[in-house]
Amino acid sequence: MSINTNMNPVAVLNDRLRTTFLGGQVLLTEGMQALSEADKIAVIQAVQSYNDFSVDNDPYGEHDFGFFIVNSQRYMFKVDYYDLAMVYRSEDPADPAKTKRVLTIMRADEY
Repeated sequence: MSINTNMNPVAVLNDRLRTTFLGGQVLLTEGMQALSEADKIAVIQAVQSYNDFSVDNDPYGEHDFGFFIVNSQRYMFKVDYYDLAMVYRSEDPADPAKTKRVLTIMRADEY
């Protein structure tokens, strides 16, 4: 992945996690775990290739949330920012030395 230095630094870190699963933790909900292997792979590929960010669904330009459809089922992903102890929200999500990123992938009806 090439990094666009004009982007919000939080978006760059979120995109890295979302597209490579590096730089944080990835959680699959119960609904995701229950999918067939083929469906699970399709959803993960949809998350990693997601690029439908706009002012409407990404007002802060952080690339931290998205909805999409796979096999007629609606899914979503969300990136949250925690302090290193994972107790509180990170004081600076743009600083990986102060932030633990968590990408959660779920069926939309689990939210």
